[in-house]
Amino acid sequence: MSHTKPAARLWEKLRVTDAGRVRTIALYNPDRRNAIGPQMVNELLHALTDAHEDDDVRVIVLTGDGKAFCAGGDFGSMSGGAEGRVELPPKGDYADLLLAMVRAEKPIVARVNGAAMGGGLGLVAASTFAIADAGAKLGTPEIDVGLFPMMIMAVLSRLVPRRALLDMMLLGKKLSAEEARSVGILNEVTDDLDAATKRLTDALVSKSPITLALGLRAFAEQDDMDLASALPLLRGKLGECLATEDAREGLTAFLEKRPPVWKGR
Repeated sequence: MSHTKPAARLWEKLRVTDAGRVRTIALYNPDRRNAIGPQMVNELLHALTDAHEDDDVRVIVLTGDGKAFCAGGDFGSMSGGAEGRVELPPKGDYADLLLAMVRAEKPIVARVNGAAMGGGLGLVAASTFAIADAGAKLGTPEIDVGLFPMMIMAVLSRLVPRRALLDMMLLGKKLSAEEARSVGILNEVTDDLDAATKRLTDALVSKSPITLALGLRAFAEQDDMDLASALPLLRGKLGECLATEDAREGLTAFLEKRPPVWKGR
């Protein structure tokens, strides 16, 4: 695999950094509280591809630069025109981004450092994990400007109970972090976001990368299947998992009462 590093790209709407095995992608649109538009979407698609193709990266953290995670759609750029420099070839739109996140084979941790509204909430919902600062607000205010969270609905409906989701979308509600956790959008709410994020990313980095990838791939594939179709698929996926070097190492280490040494194969 290639090893594309953050320095190899000239990002305009992102800030990308590595720390150990963790790559942090921070949304960067300071004048609009990190609102997301076509250019940011395209850069995110490229950044996610880079992270997946780099063997050194085990976990992806998605956050916002400054005090907001993402204020929602950047209405000023929704005509589809370029927002700034055009550095990267077009890779897809917001729907493609949500799908890429849901199908990601490396864990994506949403580090919700402030407001996550509309399109920003969609990114939180499409991530593998989501941890929020206790003061964060999350919501779907689109109805108040005559829009509806159409694409976001697809990922939110996999997390949020029906009545709570309709209540959010039809009334344009903004939830506290605790309310968002109670309806299934967040894994954790914390007063120390950095420490909570590090605990989770450290735990994920300690796992076999190939097992994480196989598990996430299988989870995505079975997600829309009925039980009778899912079980035969997953039986085959278990066979794939058992055939890896890491599975043999993990079972041997268990029997020998020692920590496993993962090879990623």
